[in-house]
Order: sequence, then structure tokens, then C-alpha cells
Amino acid sequence: MCGILCGINPSYSKIELNKSLHLMDHRGPDYQADFLFPNKLYMGHNRLSIIDLNPRSHQPFSSDKFHIVFNGEVYNYKELIKEHHLIVHTSSDTEVILEMYKKYKVNCLKYFNGMFAFVIYDENNNDIFIARDRLGIKPLYFYNSTNEWLFASEIAPLQRLVNSKVDEFGVRQYRKIRMTIKGYTLFSDIKFFPSGHYWLNGKLKKYWDLDVSSKTCPRDEDIKILIEDAVNIRKRSDVSVGSYLSGGLDSTILSYLLKPEDTWTVGFENLNEFAWGKLANSNLKSEHHQTIVDNEKFLTTARHMIDKRLEPLSVPNEVLIFLMTMEVKRKNTVVLSGEGADELFWGYDRIFKWANRTNNLDVDEFDNYYCYGSNKDNEVLDFALEGLPGETPLEKLGYYFQIFHLQGLLRRLDNSTMLCSVEARVPFVDHRLVEMIAGTSFDWKMGHSFKEPLKRIFKEIIPNEIINRKKIGFPVPLDEIFDLPISNESSMDRWLLFNLENFRNFNNY
Repeated sequence: MCGILCGINPSYSKIELNKSLHLMDHRGPDYQADFLFPNKLYMGHNRLSIIDLNPRSHQPFSSDKFHIVFNGEVYNYKELIKEHHLIVHTSSDTEVILEMYKKYKVNCLKYFNGMFAFVIYDENNNDIFIARDRLGIKPLYFYNSTNEWLFASEIAPLQRLVNSKVDEFGVRQYRKIRMTIKGYTLFSDIKFFPSGHYWLNGKLKKYWDLDVSSKTCPRDEDIKILIEDAVNIRKRSDVSVGSYLSGGLDSTILSYLLKPEDTWTVGFENLNEFAWGKLANSNLKSEHHQTIVDNEKFLTTARHMIDKRLEPLSVPNEVLIFLMTMEVKRKNTVVLSGEGADELFWGYDRIFKWANRTNNLDVDEFDNYYCYGSNKDNEVLDFALEGLPGETPLEKLGYYFQIFHLQGLLRRLDNSTMLCSVEARVPFVDHRLVEMIAGTSFDWKMGHSFKEPLKRIFKEIIPNEIINRKKIGFPVPLDEIFDLPISNESSMDRWLLFNLENFRNFNNY
């Protein structure tokens, strides 16, 4: 897990580009290097050493005039070496990506299981190949002007260089759905590189999409084997691996499969899930750590995160994830997280029950079931729902949650953990699992309760109390934090306004 900055025909000096690269030191505090090729290609990298800690795997990494900067992990790199008879000189997945590209060019992407955003330069023919993983686990932003391109793992390095104006439609998206989608950011000249796409010499092409058409439900045993494998390959690390453990279904399953030495939870003194975390850990016997947050710490930290990222935060628990991960860093550099399970098994039961009984995705009803706060903006919701694949409202909503909603959660997780120099891994976002579950029936996923397949499959290994626990959100006492008991303003309205005020003040907007 790292931070990358790449410039194609950059109009900035190497010194200026390097200063921007330093804005992501938290993404890779272990080593930094950059190189400006004679043909005006800049490649910069901040390394967080996780697999093959040897300096031989520092980046930019080169082999036979092929060069790469890479953020993420390709978990099946050991299998790729064996199955494709690769000759490698390190024990890192970085070299495997480069060797696979040398062998298969753009088709290498279909073999990778992982989270990644990388840039490869083939000095032999001047090809530049850029790709992002299927589901957008790892971020990649870009700027383009005439024949100049800039790519980075975060917004701040790009904004320092291009000084873009704020995008009002991006701001409206944030106010309505707590994130931006379909390539937008809150800056008009900085865009999100789309997931499941690659860029080759200036041309963007989709290499993967999610098929949500109806399919036969898989066997429980097949799901169990695949989830276990998704966890097992995410154990691969030359540094310690821990797990978040709130005592909810998803984090408990992952922790029981991982069996880490350390598990982690977070909450407020009088609003937390500590009892559930202790219960979950009672059979696990990991060292369980609790992080307690107070209101002042919450607000101070939120402002710090907004300033550092040059973005408003999505939901309040983003602050708690960051503060918990600050503690995680004391013992673990890698941590497993349960993101993706709700999108796979429709843990948002209220909205999916509505989608199952309706004949169309009415914007006002979607607003009522999905959005927070009192702000009305149907143009944003029309934009969000436009062009969704699928024959039924249920299929369309399934696609929206798996492709767009999930990316907001993944962005939240990446930002919160990498700011602490910790890599978060998400087994439930293994693309094999996503492809297996997409298109399965409402009755199979929902059953008599939310996430019934997960409960049924893992009922023998986790406590019954957690199997039968009612679903709750990640608790944050916003009314108390913002002192809102007598205000007509909702807590989510105040949260969104707080973020935009701090974002706009920082950017003099």
C-alpha cells in the first residue's frame, strides 16, 4: 500500500512534483523515490513496506526497461508466479504485476485478484499503461489539460499543482448523497479515474463490469470456501495483520477466520459497541483493544482530516475509524475490515425490500429510503440513477450499491487508514465473491432476516448472540457533539454543513 504520483508531459519541475509527492508521505513513510524520464514522464512513489521489506522492492521498480509505480496489493501473486512460469528476483507482488504485463500486456488485468492502481511505462516503445482495480478499492485521481496528464492517489498533490476551482455539482452531490460519483470530485479540474478501467497512451477502456442479471444461487459450501480463501490470501504480509472487531456479524466472521493476535474497536464513553466486541472476542482470545473518543477530539480530528485530504468526510464514523487506526498502527500495519458485506448480501434491508416491491425507481421514494438530511436535489438523484444496468428496480439498485455506494465506503476506509500509514484489506470485496453473489434472488439473500446466507454458513463458529443481533449503524452522537437538542436542524444536516464550511474555508472558497 503506497502513494503514487505520475506526470505525463508535466508543465512542472521535478522539484515541484516532488513537493506534491511529499503531501502523501503518510501513505508511504518507509521510502520515497521519484524519477523524471527524458521524454517528460514523471513517476513518484511513497512506500509503505508490507510484502518483501527488502530495498530491492522499492519503487519506481524497473525490469528490462519496464517501470512501475503501484499502490495496493495483488493477493494471488504467488499463484501467478507458479501458473504463468514467471521468473522473479524479489518476493513482491510489484514485480509480478510487471512480469505479467510484459507477458500479456493489457490482458494481464484479468488475472489479478486484489486492490490496485498502477502506472507502467514501457521504455522500449514509450507505451504508458495505467489501471485501477475492478471495484475501486484503491483510489486514483487525475487531471488533464491539452497533452498534459497528472495522476495521484490523493487529491491534495494534484490540487497543489493545478489550483482547481470548486465544482458546484460535486458539492451538490456531496450534500445529497454524502459522496461524489461517476468521476466527479469537489474540484472541477480533478476527476476520479473510473474503477474497472485502464488507460493506454491516452485512451480509456473498461475491462470489467458487474453482471446483475438473474442467476442460480450458489451452494453454501461454495460461498464458505470462497470467503475463507478471500481471508487467507489477505493474510499474506511480512508485517503483522490485525482485524477490526465491533461485534457485528461481518467483522466477527472475518476475525474468527483470521484469528489475529490483535482486534480493535472504537466508540464514545456512553455510546459504543464495546460489550459486543468483548463478546465476540470471548472465544477468539485475541488481545482486544478499545479506543474511546470524546466530542472535542471528534471535532478536532474531523477538521484535521478535511484539511489533510482537501475533501469533506462522508459519514461521521470516518473520524472514529481514523482514531481507532491510529491505535492500530502501534501493533499492526495491516488490518482486515468488513466493508462490502452489506452490498453483497443486501444488509440495507429496508431499501431493498422497497426495491423488491416497486415497479420503478421513483426518485422521491429513493430519496426517502437512501438519503440523509433535509436538502432536496432530484437532479443529483436522477444523475445517480441514470443508466443503471438491470431489468428490474432490484437489479438496478443492486448495481448502484455494489458499484457506486460501496466506493464511497471504500474511499472512507482508504482515507482513514492510510492517513495512519495502515493498509486496510476487504475480503468481502473479492471480485470472485462479488461475481458469484450478484444477480441471486431476493428471497435467497434476504430470507427471514438480513444477510441470512452469512448467518447460516457461519452459525457454527461465531456466538449465537451475534448471529441473532439486530443490525445497527456505527454510533456517533451527533446531536450531542453539535449541541442540537433544541435546534430544528437535523444532525446530518449539521454534519454536512460542518464539513463544507471547513472544506470551503480551507480552500478560500
